[in-house]
Formats: sequence, structure tokens, C-alpha cells
Amino acid sequence: MVGVTGVARWLRLRLLRIDRAAVECCRRGFVVDSAAVRARLEAAGQAFLDGYHAALASTGVGGIPLALAPVPPIMRGFAFEGAAMALALCDLLTLGRWRRLRAFLTGPASAHTYMVHVGVGWALARCRRHVAIAMPAFDKLLSWLVVDGYGFHEGYFHWSHYLREQYLPRHLRDYEVRAFDQGLGRSLWFVAGAGVDRVRATIASFPEERRGDLWSGVGLACAYAGGADQSCLEMLRRASGGYAPMLGQGAAFAAKARDKAGNPAPHTAKACLVLCGMRAEEAAALTDRALALVPAEDCEEPRYERWRREIRRQLAIEAAA
Repeated sequence: MVGVTGVARWLRLRLLRIDRAAVECCRRGFVVDSAAVRARLEAAGQAFLDGYHAALASTGVGGIPLALAPVPPIMRGFAFEGAAMALALCDLLTLGRWRRLRAFLTGPASAHTYMVHVGVGWALARCRRHVAIAMPAFDKLLSWLVVDGYGFHEGYFHWSHYLREQYLPRHLRDYEVRAFDQGLGRSLWFVAGAGVDRVRATIASFPEERRGDLWSGVGLACAYAGGADQSCLEMLRRASGGYAPMLGQGAAFAAKARDKAGNPAPHTAKACLVLCGMRAEEAAALTDRALALVPAEDCEEPRYERWRREIRRQLAIEAAA
């Protein structure tokens, strides 16, 4: 006889399952010029779904890492992001007060804290819930990644609305708008199929005040997910023009996320050399030094934004040395 837990797990899988074809570039309408790039971008999406479905099928958060062991290490961050989305959805739909998500974040996913916060944003977007209901429940510094994840989801699944029509959710306020654009910029790397000309043209069509955060998101996605060879990276840096510091800051964030999770990737190393002018481990360490220079409390702007700005300042100092 199937127990209550088994029935609940069956219902989760039945009702919340996402078709694996949903992350295929052709299904999403993404333009990709290279089969190799398509494979890389789709592999990230498939790893995300591996984590998402593993978490839906789990009876507790402790077994999720074992279920994700077959995922290649360089893709495992995406799997933890997907698992976080699933757990956050379950908490939202059962009034779980983030019980599952907190247990995951403070336990087996502690090394993937950046990706977990992003995954919460996916869940909020999926449920059409306001980001404000989640942010106070999580790390004050990294909670802006929840909004980033919200922006990525909307750009990835509704790119025509958000990247072509440039719609901005009305409920977002103040810095939430900027964090949303950082995630939207990450989604653009996928939507544009890592095509530099498409990235540049899309961002250039946005109002100037939104472009810097979009470029930052592109830098993070490019360095974390990959899809760019040496010449593409150099073209991307040139295409960013005056926004190159934002591009480098995003790449440094990617290096830090991989460093904390212990899942370095050759494409992240290459991206940091071109976009940050240093090795990935040096870029990760630079983000730590930058954070140490930022006052602990929020002032006129969030500490998260002052951290981003300090990273850009430190990159400029290193470039001039």
C-alpha cells in the first residue's frame, strides 16, 4: 500500500513536472549558430531539470546530493539551482514557510548558496508571486539573487515580452528593478545563443539606465555557463564598450560561485582571463576582498550593490597595476 509520503511525491511529480524539451533551444525559439554552443546551453538546462525532478521525487533534502551525483561537476551548480526551485515551489504551495528550502540551504546545498537563492526566484516567477515574500527570509546580502533568478526565468521563458518588448514587472521597486535586469541579462546569453552581435544589439535597444545591469548578467552567464571560445570572448569584451567593467564584475561573480562550490570549469577560467584580466581563482578572491571593504549595513543603496561596485573598482586597480 502506498503511504501518504509516496502519494505526495507522486502528486508533486505529476503536477509540477517540467517537460525536458522545454529547455531545448528550438522549443524556446533561441537562435544558435553552432551545434557545440547549442549543446552547451542545453546541457545547462538539462542539468537544471535533473536537479528539479530529483528534488520533487525526494523524501527529504538529505538524499538530493546523492541523486545529483551523476551530473557532471561543472554542471552540478545548475542541478542544485533546479533542486532549489522545486523545494521552494513545494514550500510555497504547502505554506511550508521555506522549511524545505532552508534545510537544503543550510545543509547539503550550503556550498551552492548562490545558485539556491537564484532557484527561489524561479519558483516565485513560476507561481507569479511577489519577490518581497521571500527576500526577508534569506541572507540579506544574497537575497538579491532571488530577484535575479526571477528576472532570468522571465527572460528565458518569455523572452519576446521581456527582451524584445522590454516589459518590466510593475510590482518591482527601487533596486529590485536592477536585480531583475541582472537576471534578465543572464537569460539573454541563452536567448541570443551566445551570439555577440545579438547580445550587443539587444542591449543597445534598451534605455541606457538598464544596460549596465544587463551586461553584468551577460558576463556572469558567459563565464558560468560557457558557450564562448577565445575569439568570442574578445569580441564580447569589445562589444561591451564602456560597460566592460560590468561585464567583468559578472564574470568575477561566476568565478566566486564556482570557487565556493568547488566546481571549477575551463570555460570560466578562459572567461576570467579575458573579461577580468586574471585567473578565475584570483577573480574569486578579489570578490572576497571587495566584500571586506564594504560596510556591513545597508545605507542609501543595498550592500549588494556596493559590493558589485567595489568589485569593479578592484578590477580597475588590478588592470592599472
